[in-house]
Amino acid sequence: MINQNPRRSDEPIWWGLFGAGGTWFAMITPVTILVLGILIPFGVIDKISYKEAATFATSFIGALFVIGTLALPMWHAMHRLHHGMHDLKIHSGVLGKVICYGIAALISALAIIFIFMI
Repeated sequence: MINQNPRRSDEPIWWGLFGAGGTWFAMITPVTILVLGILIPFGVIDKISYKEAATFATSFIGALFVIGTLALPMWHAMHRLHHGMHDLKIHSGVLGKVICYGIAALISALAIIFIFMI
């Protein structure tokens, strides 16, 4: 028999953050590494000064970029870790969920604080 009043699940929230983090990590992070880690150091793109980088990071789009770069992949990783523990038969229950998602929330909060401190 089908339960007519099922309990609400919080899983769609975590899956949404997992998907956003995975997409960010797969599409945006490689380009960021290419530009900041290869093209600028080898002189293919003109170097930017600290002042220019800080100005970009404190602009609205730059702040969203920095927060997304730090926070979204962390949500992806923590969700994968949480469900990976189940695959390994480590059932940590609510405590494991709180620890995994708490770490991701902490990194997200620190990213936001970092932006406002620049």
